[in-house]
Amino acid sequence: MFSYVIRRFGSALPTLFIVITLSFFMIRLAPGGPFDLQRPLDPLIMQHLKHAYHFDEPLWKQYLLYLNNLAHFDLGPSFTRRDFSVLDLFRTGLPVSIELGGFALLIALVVGSILGAFAALKQNSWNDYGVVALATLGITIPTFVIAPLLSLVFGVMLDWLPAGGWGGGDFSHVILPVVTLALPQIGIIARLTRGATIEALRSNHVRTARAYGLPSFVVVGVHAMRAAILPVVSYLGPTAAALLTGSVVVETIFGVPGIGRYFVQGALGRDYTLVMGTVIVVAVFVIVFNLIVDILYALLDPRVRFD
Repeated sequence: MFSYVIRRFGSALPTLFIVITLSFFMIRLAPGGPFDLQRPLDPLIMQHLKHAYHFDEPLWKQYLLYLNNLAHFDLGPSFTRRDFSVLDLFRTGLPVSIELGGFALLIALVVGSILGAFAALKQNSWNDYGVVALATLGITIPTFVIAPLLSLVFGVMLDWLPAGGWGGGDFSHVILPVVTLALPQIGIIARLTRGATIEALRSNHVRTARAYGLPSFVVVGVHAMRAAILPVVSYLGPTAAALLTGSVVVETIFGVPGIGRYFVQGALGRDYTLVMGTVIVVAVFVIVFNLIVDILYALLDPRVRFD
């Protein structure tokens, strides 16, 4: 398995290189720049700024300089937050995004799997229809609708929870952003689990287990769910990467200081280094979690082997 992991990381490096290259040139195609303000700067000051940050160099040379800095784990300075480097912002923002996304992912996985398995066992009953309806509702309502609604009801009208802010990760401040992030994922995981569980219950190995007289909880909990969890595991790869690296909408609405919020501010302010840093972090998370999914697949399904 170790050699397989090494090969996967080796094959992921060209993908990461392509992502970095495309992102570098695409963001510079957008009009404007990091020093374009409503009140234009003095031409001499603008010239000194461009020279200090190598913006007066040819674009290909800027690209090579960025790759050289990246090889030394230097993501550069932030142009919109002048007193911080990109690494400084990530040291404070990334743990917040990971905590927020981790709680949401855990809740979605547990609740969605339970609801999906329950609906599959009660197929074509009112319980099944109710779970499917709630899951569909959670999937179709976007987070930019759910977030203000939860904040208005529970934060303003009922005054049970803070309407925004992070509060240093205090439990009361975490609830609303986590629930907002988790609701759509609960719906998706519930639908995936329901469909996979129904298919697994009709498979030959589950029928054989029933024929041997095994208890129902063993047949369902061990044999059926082990096969039914595979589509969920596949889905969790990119989803975990997206949740753990921050949700742009949720962090912006609730004022959570994660890297998703930095990405929005960087894109609006043409903060090239901040946007590039966020893209690189997300790409690395996607690569790592897809690798973890492949390993889990082999552990859950004995037919899968590492070649």
